[in-house]
Amino acid sequence: MFAIVSIAGQQFKVQSGDEIFVHQLEGTEGDSVSFEDVLLVSGDSGTQVGTPNVAGASVKATILNHQKGDKVIVFKKKRRKGYQVRNGHRQKFTKIKIDSI
Repeated sequence: MFAIVSIAGQQFKVQSGDEIFVHQLEGTEGDSVSFEDVLLVSGDSGTQVGTPNVAGASVKATILNHQKGDKVIVFKKKRRKGYQVRNGHRQKFTKIKIDSI
């Protein structure tokens, strides 16, 4: 059984037991979170597609930890003008484990 769920503006295909990285969520490690924006559910009884969400479906997950991603370098340059700017940032992520659909 799997589901397609919208978490923080991104869509993920999840199954029970999956561990995924999502944009940083509110909460501390060990907290339980529930996502109601389930777009599709597929299992033994068939596939249900929501319009836009599947009624009565939810995905429950547990927050494992918060961490930062790899550094991303942003370099801007305009040729022959002497303009160069170098910036960087590290995106914050939350690792969650899917408990049930």
